[in-house]
Amino acid sequence: MEHSEDLETGLKEFIIEVLVLEDITPEEIETDGALFVDGLGLDSIDALELAMVLEERYGVALGEDPDENRKVFASVKTIAAFVAANRTK
Repeated sequence: MEHSEDLETGLKEFIIEVLVLEDITPEEIETDGALFVDGLGLDSIDALELAMVLEERYGVALGEDPDENRKVFASVKTIAAFVAANRTK
C-alpha cells in the first residue's frame, strides 16, 4: 500500500504527464492547492481526461454527482484520498 505522500507525489507526476504540462514540476504543484480556476487553472476537459486515466491506472471511477466530483478534484490531496479509499489496482 502506498503512503499518502508517495501517492500524492505520484499523482502530481500523473497530472503533469496526462495533461502535458511542460512548464511545471511536481514540486511546484501544491498538495492542498486548487487544481481548477485559481490554482493550476485546469478546466472541465482536463477533469475528464484525468478521470479516464485515473480509472485506467488505479481502477477508480467517479460517480454521477458533479458536486462530489468537484470535491474529489479540489486538490491533489483530495484526489489521493479518493484513490486510496477506492482503488482496485
